[in-house]
Amino acid sequence: MKLSTILDQIDSQDMALPEFQRGYVWNRQQVRSLFTSLYKGYPIGGFMTWNTAVMTARTRGGEIERDGSVKLLLDGQQRATTLYGVMRGVPPKFFEGNAQAFTDLYFNVYDEVFEFYAPVKMKDNPVWVNVSELMVKNVENYWASHPDIAELGPAEMLKVMARITKLADVQHRDVHIEEVSGSDKTIDVVVDIFNRVNSGGTKLSKGDLALAKICASWPEARSEMNAHRLKWETAGYRFTLEWLLRNVNAVVTGEALFTALAPVAEEDIRKGLKETAGLVSIVLDVIAARLGLDFDRVFPARFAVPVIARYLHNNNGRFPNAVDRDRILTWYIHAAMWGRFAGSTESYLNVDLKAVDENGIEGLMAQMLRSRGDLAVREADFGGNTIGARFYPMLYMLTRTQGAKDFTTGIALSAHMLGRNSSLQVHHIFPKARLYEAGYAKEEVNAVANYCFLTQDANLDITDRDPAEYFPVVEAAFPGALASQWIPQDRSLWSIDKYREFLAARRQLLADAINTVLDELWHGTTSDDLARTALAPDVSTTKLAEVEELVIELADMGFAVGEVDVEVRDHESGDLVCVAEAHWADGLQPGMTPPLVLELDGNSDELNHLASLGYLVFTDVQAVRQHATDIVLAPSS
Repeated sequence: MKLSTILDQIDSQDMALPEFQRGYVWNRQQVRSLFTSLYKGYPIGGFMTWNTAVMTARTRGGEIERDGSVKLLLDGQQRATTLYGVMRGVPPKFFEGNAQAFTDLYFNVYDEVFEFYAPVKMKDNPVWVNVSELMVKNVENYWASHPDIAELGPAEMLKVMARITKLADVQHRDVHIEEVSGSDKTIDVVVDIFNRVNSGGTKLSKGDLALAKICASWPEARSEMNAHRLKWETAGYRFTLEWLLRNVNAVVTGEALFTALAPVAEEDIRKGLKETAGLVSIVLDVIAARLGLDFDRVFPARFAVPVIARYLHNNNGRFPNAVDRDRILTWYIHAAMWGRFAGSTESYLNVDLKAVDENGIEGLMAQMLRSRGDLAVREADFGGNTIGARFYPMLYMLTRTQGAKDFTTGIALSAHMLGRNSSLQVHHIFPKARLYEAGYAKEEVNAVANYCFLTQDANLDITDRDPAEYFPVVEAAFPGALASQWIPQDRSLWSIDKYREFLAARRQLLADAINTVLDELWHGTTSDDLARTALAPDVSTTKLAEVEELVIELADMGFAVGEVDVEVRDHESGDLVCVAEAHWADGLQPGMTPPLVLELDGNSDELNHLASLGYLVFTDVQAVRQHATDIVLAPSS
């Protein structure tokens, strides 16, 4: 069958992708290699399809809108998707992945090489041919729309014409298609075939194979998992389906190996996914609110999340108390700093899941101590460079939770972030250009200890000035701002010739700061009130006292006793909606009035969400008091 025919069959839905297939995972190098092989006439492998009835087929990208049979791709999805994306110029209907992997592929008619678009060397250069444009328009129309090719001269034009034609003709290449059919080919048999034939291509992970097996009995599993994943992505976190499945496995079975899911019934996996999604959201909320690690770039040790989710599962979906919550967060920080899951992920995950089941948080910390011996943070630990360094998130955490101040406004930076990646900018304390001029190496220039976080205005204001110039100005305008950012107070270290000494001194300050935070978290000396003040705008102490008085007053009037400062969650998803100042889950008069929530600092999304859940939503203490009075004064029926 010709490649063009395969693409036509995808368009007509005669060929589709089974629901249990994973998404598109190829990178640009693989795309280039495929088209290089096509152009040179090298083998690109065959395809395998499963011929089955449309009425029983579960396909990606929606239902097939006709009767009869359909060919479901078992082997060759990555190649078929790549060919379709490049030759049609758009992804196929069943596409799930990053389309940038095959977008803007160009061909050099002189060197006969494929590269992705680079404007400096390709813009308005007739030597570079847009492969998708050529395939969509065909040779004649492409030639007509690019009169600049004529500038190459008659001899060159013939060579170019021959090579462009050769490239366009690859879509007519014949490939072998092996078909699987027959009444004995059940979904389980086909999944087994799929797993076997794909082992020689882009290697399937254990998670891919486990998910394929799950989708065999529960075809909607992938789409439901993707819905949760995309929800977290909207909030700033990027997780894979395999990572989510790790969490499901941990919650449902208490194991790390995906084989543990094999005997689990479909209904239990359904329930497990729903529970897991809620538990993961709790973990993300707590890590964001308590540690300030609230978006993907600064979210470390993501494989610690299954362990914490399992801990919550063992404790009826909640932290027993604030002390235990902070203790497991202490373990989480250590897991991040020491790269607990950087290697042999499944092995360490299994050890920690067993430890948390048998001995809870104490068991986890015992395992951490066993592998590390000493959990103290030292000056050298902050010696990494680039934002990919393990201690980069730790610097961000300290900034978010320990009152670091901006150099232009003097305001605590934590109040500006609230999970938005763009709220603060990474600032080189010693400007890169000056350091390079002074002969420092790239690793030194991009040292974590040379980073701090500032508002965009502060970053622009400082530009490339030396610390010896702008530090005194900052200190004069906002005393203590430098110290709040762990800047050494020895002014002799503020000059470029003392840069290495400055880094060493700041590393020590950062190490001391994080050791203090860890000690306070573990021993329960860091209050929630202080954390809230550092992390986000909150209701004043006066307002909180007023809320407590309201609850007591209403109880004295005969109404139900409300909860103060309580998490309110979505009944269905388990997701955190807000931390309400007061909450009457069964209403002021249980069984007679709807549930009521008092949210003094909620945004419109939170308030609308609460209303959609059936709550009477109030944003003012006096309004709740008046509502209670109205109930008392209402005539009885």
